[in-house]
Amino acid sequence: MFAPGHNGFFKSPDGTEDWIVYHANDSAGGGCDMNRSTRAQKFTWNADGTPNSGTPARLGVALNSPSGE
Repeated sequence: MFAPGHNGFFKSPDGTEDWIVYHANDSAGGGCDMNRSTRAQKFTWNADGTPNSGTPARLGVALNSPSGE
């Protein structure tokens, strides 16, 4: 995942999960070009209150839907 940008945050429909939506591309040389795709992924929180975004999922990887959908 390279050149992420323009993100937004939302709660799952049942309010138990935090999610981020953003756009990025799969190429290190792609930069801010038209090859970006929209992505969404659940994230958690560290004990000190900072966000833990984990490892970005690759395109094509099936993710579970937000809780409550």
